[in-house]
Amino acid sequence: MKINVVDIQGNDSGRQIELPEAFFDITPNEHVMYLAVKQYLANQRHGTHSSKPRGIVSGSTRKLKKQKGTGTARAGSIKNPTFRGGGRMFGPEPRDYVIKLNKKVKSLARFSALSFKAQSNAVIVIEDFTFDQPKTKEYVAILKNLGVADNKVLHLVGEYDKNILLSGRNLPKTIIREVRELSTYEILNAQKLIFSESSVAKMRETFK
Repeated sequence: MKINVVDIQGNDSGRQIELPEAFFDITPNEHVMYLAVKQYLANQRHGTHSSKPRGIVSGSTRKLKKQKGTGTARAGSIKNPTFRGGGRMFGPEPRDYVIKLNKKVKSLARFSALSFKAQSNAVIVIEDFTFDQPKTKEYVAILKNLGVADNKVLHLVGEYDKNILLSGRNLPKTIIREVRELSTYEILNAQKLIFSESSVAKMRETFK
C-alpha cells in the first residue's frame, strides 16, 4: 500500500512511499494482539511483593497456654496469624510474572497492530529530519504541523538519533523509538504512528 510522504511543515511532499503489505495490509488477529499486550504488561511487573508468614515473624515459639481446659480456642505460639503482630496467612510472595510467546506469534501481533493502525488512518510518514542540538520547542512545532500535538504519538526512526530522542523525551504523550524496538503494546497504545521515511526501509531489513 502507498502513502503520501509529508515534510516537517505538515505539507505533502509530492512523493509516495510503499508500505510493506506483509506489515501494514493483513487482517488483524485480535487474539494474538491480546496475548502480546498481556505479555508486555506482565513483564513490567517486578514481582517483589512480599509478606511475613509465621515462620519468618520474629517472636517466641513457646506455647502460650495449655491445649485443653481453658474454655477458649487452643493456641500455639505468639506468631499465630490470628494474633496481633503474628504472621500473615496466604500473603503475597516474590514471584516471576514473565510470560513467554513464540517468535512467530509476537511477529503476527506486531504486524496485526500495524495493519489495524493503517486501516484506521493513524499512520503518518514524514521526511527524515534531525536537529543540531536537542530542541523540544522545534519538535513540538513539528507535531503541531502534523496535527498530532494533542494525541498519544509513537515516533519511529530508522537509526538512533540522540538529538531527536532528547527533544521529545520530556513530552508526556510522545514516545520515540528505533523501529527495531517496535512493540505491539506501544503501537496500540498510540493514537498516531509517525514513521520517519528511513524507518520504513529499516523495517524491511529488521522484520523479514
